[in-house]
Amino acid sequence: MYANEKDSALFYVDKSIQTARNSKDKVTLAGAFNTQARIYDFFGQIEVSVAKNLISLQLIQEVHNVLLLAQYTRELGQDQQLILNLNDAEYYYNQSLKYARSIHDLRQVALAQTQLASVQLDRKDYQKAIKNANSAIVHLTELNDYNGLGRTYNILGKIYKAQKKYNKASSNFNQALVYYESTSNKEEIAGVYHNVGTIFKEQKKYKKALEYLNRSIEIRKDYGAKNQIYHTYRVISNVYKEINDKNKSLEYLELYLNYVDSNTILQSATKIAELSESYRSEQRDRLIQAQADSLERQQQEKLITSTKLENSQLRNNFQMYIIVAILIIIVLGGVILFYRWNQTKIKQQQKEAEMSQTLLRTQMNPHFVFNAMSVIQSYIYDNDTVNSSKFLVNFSRLMRLILENSPKKAIHIETEMEILEKYLGMQKLRFEDRFDFEITADEQLYNEHAVIPPMITQPFIENAIEHGQLHTVKSGFIHVNFKKEGEMLKISIIDNGIGRKSSSKNKKSSAHKSMAMDITSQRIENLNRKYNSEGELIVEDYNKELETGTIVLISLPYRVDNNPTD
Repeated sequence: MYANEKDSALFYVDKSIQTARNSKDKVTLAGAFNTQARIYDFFGQIEVSVAKNLISLQLIQEVHNVLLLAQYTRELGQDQQLILNLNDAEYYYNQSLKYARSIHDLRQVALAQTQLASVQLDRKDYQKAIKNANSAIVHLTELNDYNGLGRTYNILGKIYKAQKKYNKASSNFNQALVYYESTSNKEEIAGVYHNVGTIFKEQKKYKKALEYLNRSIEIRKDYGAKNQIYHTYRVISNVYKEINDKNKSLEYLELYLNYVDSNTILQSATKIAELSESYRSEQRDRLIQAQADSLERQQQEKLITSTKLENSQLRNNFQMYIIVAILIIIVLGGVILFYRWNQTKIKQQQKEAEMSQTLLRTQMNPHFVFNAMSVIQSYIYDNDTVNSSKFLVNFSRLMRLILENSPKKAIHIETEMEILEKYLGMQKLRFEDRFDFEITADEQLYNEHAVIPPMITQPFIENAIEHGQLHTVKSGFIHVNFKKEGEMLKISIIDNGIGRKSSSKNKKSSAHKSMAMDITSQRIENLNRKYNSEGELIVEDYNKELETGTIVLISLPYRVDNNPTD
């Protein structure tokens, strides 16, 4: 791989995977797939790399090897950061940090902190980035991990460069070179030379800049990933442009553009998001199957217990018959009561699971998903990389919020509002700002850490947009408000769409709204029984004379999180 012999690298890793499969050792097999993922990542095939690393992660989760979980989740974060999905990248880095701390592995802790510093650099949160990098350096120094130290000092140099503190940046880059040279890590040395060259360029020391940039290219032609050379070509083109050497500037710009034309990272971003979603869906399916197997084992154990009781009765003598009969009646009565209680509990769990699945399908409306993908596709066709990346990050964040929070019994008000903010923001962008929205909540709800059943409002907001045709109404709006009244949480959803009467002419629309009403009513009834409250759902027209617009009023028992983690 490091010799840039891609075919040979893939040939030998395939043989490794075949041998690992024959050994039936999941840790070995996961390591082989992880190596394959690193090869594809090295040669710029990010989408395939993510797919292979997800296989590695699944295998390691089955054997619960926490050390490798820390490593593989960190590598998944690096791929997400490469496609500018900073939220998911930070999520995976924090997962890696959690795993590392649980086994007190200081090296994995330090590497995760270094990657978190790089995400915070991308977000321009320089103070947090410096704090994480310095913490990583303390651990790596204790461990004498020179490559890790080189990586962390390189990140620190980039942070100070972004702050235009060039002396500090140069000092950290030089420190990184010292560590990389002690391990003869040519690939990373080339990367540091590139960074040093960019500092000289910004200081207008063009001769020095070209010296370091060309040195970076020379090293990468012999070592490491050659596709990294093209980023250096772009910087050299800008140097020649600033010194008015137009021919040289054009020459290096053409070399860079040849790379950009063949780069498919943005095209792969959607597929990577689909892979991540597919992986999470498979995790849910495995959990459901495990629960089904557990129920089947319980039924088998009951059958065995019943058989043992019958055999025991046959072995008893006549004199003990009455006593045994009484005991059997007591036991059978207890079994019947337990069975009925257990059946009621299982039915309730199944009902809640069905409602949860129905709710999840409601949130992940296929039309919305397909429309969102179409918007992303149109940005890509228009070569609008900024908006396509922004839309994709928001869409990925929305899907992750929905999938993470739908199974929960309650979530914080802030999380519910964030989901609605993401959803309405994307819908507004989709309909070209043809309506406005506002989401508000009393300050008291934040201070008391109020919680709410997940996404209880979203179906009505979807109805307002899709079936109330909010985007067709002049000065269309939708207002959502959360407030506390007594011991109840009051939610109002107000829109000025075409109204229930006009919308009911569409049978499909009417059926969808009916399903949303039924699901929410059932959820409120369950909460009323559980907390002995008087929650309710009221729907009425916004403009009663014209029968347009809709007001949805939801009343729920007021609950708070007594152990907030924030």
